[in-house]
Amino acid sequence: MTIDPPRLKQLPLNALRAFEAAARLGGFADAAAELGVTPGAVSAHVKSIETALQAQLFTRSARQVELTEIGARVLPELTAAFDALGRAMQTLQAEAAPQRVHIAALPSVAQLWLSPRLPQLRASAPEIRISITAMEAPPNLKRTPYDLCLFFGTEGGTVVAKDRIFPVCSPAVAQSLSKPEDLLHVPCLSDTTWRRDWQVWAETAMPGRAFVPTGPVYSLYTLAVEETVNGAGVLMGHEALLARHLAQGNLVAPFAETVPSEQSLRMWSPRPIRQGTPIARVCQWLGTDG
Repeated sequence: MTIDPPRLKQLPLNALRAFEAAARLGGFADAAAELGVTPGAVSAHVKSIETALQAQLFTRSARQVELTEIGARVLPELTAAFDALGRAMQTLQAEAAPQRVHIAALPSVAQLWLSPRLPQLRASAPEIRISITAMEAPPNLKRTPYDLCLFFGTEGGTVVAKDRIFPVCSPAVAQSLSKPEDLLHVPCLSDTTWRRDWQVWAETAMPGRAFVPTGPVYSLYTLAVEETVNGAGVLMGHEALLARHLAQGNLVAPFAETVPSEQSLRMWSPRPIRQGTPIARVCQWLGTDG
């Protein structure tokens, strides 16, 4: 007679992933943002593990959660395990589709900087397939299958475009602007990605004068750019993103004052890039072209 004992029930992988993210990032909301789920889902996953273990992994208060001793002890092993799983998935996807390059980029970078370059890239390397995912913040490259990232930053990666900021508007709007103080009488558009742009530029262009932009606020920089082209007002422009609009005359810079941006457009990869691979070719093409 064979013995077939019941197998011990394992903890769900998604629940362990939610716990690890919450523990590593210090909260359910940040874990939810990384995993693309709701904070309630993260909380439910963690609760299911605690119920199965009959042990508390977090102490909870109205404003925060804190790891318990048992949670803190197991976190390094889980983080190492999920990092290793992420690397294995990246390798598997790269081997399965060696001609595909998946890029993660800031939405404005994807639309204004990367998109205009894609036709020439396809023409020079038609066998390479480019996929683009727009997101507001760089992903956790240890866990996600992106080959390249394009975001503004102050360090790391390769600088593909330096940046300067200055007001831009349509040629028609520019006719009413002769000096920076004229901005007090026109709508000044803002976007939520770069909240301090107007203040930084005004401190140089209008020293000693308090300036608060009065105009619509946009959550998408590209939409703010299109509205500026349509004559809605003046926008704080990023030279790295608006070179095409400026060259075509859709937008103009009504003033001479420009300010170097604190951040540059940077490109990086989650793993070493082998020479001659599609990723290396795309990286070299964007780096030299930008």
